[in-house]
Amino acid sequence: MAADFHHKTVLAEETVRYLAPRAGGLYCDATVGGGGHAARVLAESGPDGRLVGIDRDLEALEAARERLSPFGDRVTLVHGRFGDARAILAELGALPVDGFVLDLGISSHQVDTARRGFSFQREGPIDMRMDASSGESADELLRRVGVDELARILRDFGEEPFARPIARAIKEAFAEERVSTTTELAAVIAEALPARERLSRKTDPATRTFQALRIVVNDELSDVERFLADFPACLREGGRIVVIAFHSLEDHLVKNRFRDLSRHPGLPADVAAAMGVRADPELTLLTRKPVAASDEELAQNPRARSARLRAAERR
Repeated sequence: MAADFHHKTVLAEETVRYLAPRAGGLYCDATVGGGGHAARVLAESGPDGRLVGIDRDLEALEAARERLSPFGDRVTLVHGRFGDARAILAELGALPVDGFVLDLGISSHQVDTARRGFSFQREGPIDMRMDASSGESADELLRRVGVDELARILRDFGEEPFARPIARAIKEAFAEERVSTTTELAAVIAEALPARERLSRKTDPATRTFQALRIVVNDELSDVERFLADFPACLREGGRIVVIAFHSLEDHLVKNRFRDLSRHPGLPADVAAAMGVRADPELTLLTRKPVAASDEELAQNPRARSARLRAAERR
């Protein structure tokens, strides 16, 4: 299975540049995937830098274990959610860390493996679970919720302007037992759009709906919020965090959290001490604007086009 895992690491050079790994440092790749970013961090932090890799996808962990095996006991891999990073690191006695990497995108392997159900271009079960060993699949979600709830999901998590007609069409298709695969679902979505809208979109008509379902099935934004709430307490002073987001919902959460932590709270030192909070900013922003993939990288990996990297340093 590990030999079949494929994924092109996004913004690898930029990640290493902003993380600035050092010898003897302790790092956490909270979405280790196939180990692309982790391998670079371990190489740069040699000979004795250590890394904890977390992922909820067992297939990704298997691939990461194989790829990172040359680094021996410098690597610890954990099956878990990045939203639980603080608890996982605490249990390992691995706090504080010198740096975090968080790549919020799905892997090429997940998209290209039809049986995982992430792709609207490859026929497979309507699954979409990053951890295929547990939780509700997208098929089960679509059968469970009503039209109103489904429309809300598509609107809130897919930013789909035609959420209601798509939701209605999907529910009708399920009721009539006309849909059981990803490609059938994609066809129902496309047919629900006005012809002019369908033809004018730059991306596949199913893109926003599949994004929304994937986010809800995996409770992705909740993980982002929990991670962002916890990471300052996990970072050593001078430690750095690099986050790569792929859509506006995630990126706004990261942007706003970094902004808030980099602002001066405006409290006198004695008042802040009495309240148990810092009297100075917790972060220094390293990227005022998100960093995008270079033209050279895009030529080799078009899927990097929506990647946006933000980085900050713990004060």
